[in-house]
Amino acid sequence: MTEAQQALYTQMKQELAALMENVPEPLPNMANLSALIYQHMDRLNWAGFYINTGSELLLGPFQGKPACIRIPYERGVCGAAAKENRTQLVPDVHLFPGHIACDGASNSELVVPVRAGGRIVAVLDLDSPEKERFDQGDAEGMEEVARILGENCDWTSLI
Repeated sequence: MTEAQQALYTQMKQELAALMENVPEPLPNMANLSALIYQHMDRLNWAGFYINTGSELLLGPFQGKPACIRIPYERGVCGAAAKENRTQLVPDVHLFPGHIACDGASNSELVVPVRAGGRIVAVLDLDSPEKERFDQGDAEGMEEVARILGENCDWTSLI
């Protein structure tokens, strides 16, 4: 992780912790985190969440253009993250088998599972119009942000 990434993710984690203080509900926290990411990260065209319903992923809070509402586990980068229970770092979405083009301007994607109680409750999805926008440092930073969200919300109100 570069020094610039370290500074970005440290700031983002501090702001997220402050926003989440005494707010256990996941929806407002996902909404604020989407806005926080969209505000602090450059070269994004979408930042948001898909919520795990148990049978598919359902659109949650986000920043950016309108998006796909339902994503099956068998489709797209978000579906792969949920199905495989691991972060998906995709430098060129057009080369990803089963990619779903909710926004044709997206060229790279980073999707991170959000876990609570040992299960995936949502995925955090970032899209960029630039190929190779995200790297391993971004994946690690967003995994930590997703961990904070997952561990500090009461997901029983949502799932």
